[in-house]
Amino acid sequence: MFLATVLDTIFWIFFIASVGPAIALMVVIYNQDKVEHEPFPLLMKLVGGGCLAAIPAMILESIGEPLLTKFIDPGSPLYSVVLAFLIVAVAEEGSKFFFLRKFSWRSPYFDYRFDGIVYAVFVSLGFAALENVEYVTGYGLSVAPTRALLAIPGHFGFAVFMGYFYGRAKLWEDAGNHKRSVADQWAAVLSAVFFHGFYDACAMSKSAAAGVLFLVYVVVVDVIVFLLVRHESSTDEPV
Repeated sequence: MFLATVLDTIFWIFFIASVGPAIALMVVIYNQDKVEHEPFPLLMKLVGGGCLAAIPAMILESIGEPLLTKFIDPGSPLYSVVLAFLIVAVAEEGSKFFFLRKFSWRSPYFDYRFDGIVYAVFVSLGFAALENVEYVTGYGLSVAPTRALLAIPGHFGFAVFMGYFYGRAKLWEDAGNHKRSVADQWAAVLSAVFFHGFYDACAMSKSAAAGVLFLVYVVVVDVIVFLLVRHESSTDEPV
């Protein structure tokens, strides 16, 4: 009985440390959806899509990274930049967008612009939660605080930018402007790739200057994301 209680306690500690930050941010964005809340089954489907996105992202990264070493010296600063932007960010954000669009674009519940942000965040945090489970179980609880303060909010922020353009893409599509819709869908992916790539490039660099830039970048982006969410929530409109 004692052993079972200890194991149960350990499980919940690891579960909360791994998944808790992602769930907390899901609740935050859910509560910012002021017009109407999205159905729980759809949101859970999007979280599942985020988890599924980890599979193609992992495959693409496992192919891209060895290929990159054939063209750029892994010890050079350029390698970290290209790896961050063109391999990791493209693979992860591209995979997230694939499942975001697959599971929500034709949904009858996608009827307000802000829904794009909600859907993107749930997909991204599903991905981030699974990634966090791997880190915490692989490296221990010591990595949990840093990831809760940086990595999980990072994925949240990338998703807000993606969702900002994704909601507008839906708006243009329903207005009959397919060309503008496609442009905003590309903007959704590329904006997330840019912010994700910049984050990883700074994090991968070992220089002191990059470390300072990383901290400034995180603070500035967090502020922008907070203001963007508040603005989009307060000015929401039907699509």
